[in-house]
Amino acid sequence: AVVDTQACGHPVSCASMSHRTPSADRRGARSGGGFARTCRYLYRVPLLLLHVLVSLPLTMLCLLPGLARLPRGDETLADRAVRAWSAGLMWIFGFRLRRVGTPLPGPVLFVANHVSWIDIEALHSQRMMGFVAKSEIAGWPLVGWLAARGQTIFHQRGSTDSLNGVLEVMVQRLRTGLSVGVFPEGRTRSGEQVGPFHARIFTAAVQAQVPVQPVALRYGAGGQAQTTVAFGPREHFGGNFMRLLGGPVRLAEVHFLAPIPPGDVEGRRRIAELSRERIVAAMAS
Repeated sequence: AVVDTQACGHPVSCASMSHRTPSADRRGARSGGGFARTCRYLYRVPLLLLHVLVSLPLTMLCLLPGLARLPRGDETLADRAVRAWSAGLMWIFGFRLRRVGTPLPGPVLFVANHVSWIDIEALHSQRMMGFVAKSEIAGWPLVGWLAARGQTIFHQRGSTDSLNGVLEVMVQRLRTGLSVGVFPEGRTRSGEQVGPFHARIFTAAVQAQVPVQPVALRYGAGGQAQTTVAFGPREHFGGNFMRLLGGPVRLAEVHFLAPIPPGDVEGRRRIAELSRERIVAAMAS
């Protein structure tokens, strides 16, 4: 269920969002409730299989060229199908979605804090957008395959040539009326703080002259589950996937914040800083 209601700039700790320490959060998630976790697996794994084997082919059918652009309200059939599939996946994993604010229509550069792979599904449940993601995701089971068909732009981290190519594709998509989502921190974080935003990625919005809308992703009541949802030390995708699948029901808040109008290239750093400030403020509220 989605309820429509109406971000830490210097690495500031987000511990105020939680009444427990990050280590306590993670210990509780991994060691406590073994029987309850087993019970969750018993009904969530079959639901996940049904979602993949039944709902996914229907979603892919809606993405076919002849059907994709059929109007469904103020969005296309393809966009509605992707949102529905992502919302269903979030529900199976125990996340109960709550949207705060409204995503802008039209071409927009959405920027969000980043803690786990589930962030993409949380955003896709609210608004269709093509993400910029690390190239390793293309090899992840299921998620990589879905990402490739969900307008994802893959970036090889550390490669200047790759980043230049990504920026070109972003500008092209924004100019043709599509939206793009990015995680300006450049990588996932522990959930304890929001890292610095890389200003160069905002060049695409400046060149395409589209607004930037910051989005704060917060897990658990008041952000208490932020560190639990995040990747643990040396935890790989598979481990995080299974741990979240067996986790308790928890809130997932998607805060669409005040947008920032297009600026000039020299102002991209200020746009990055302002986006981060707004996300940090929402995380602490």
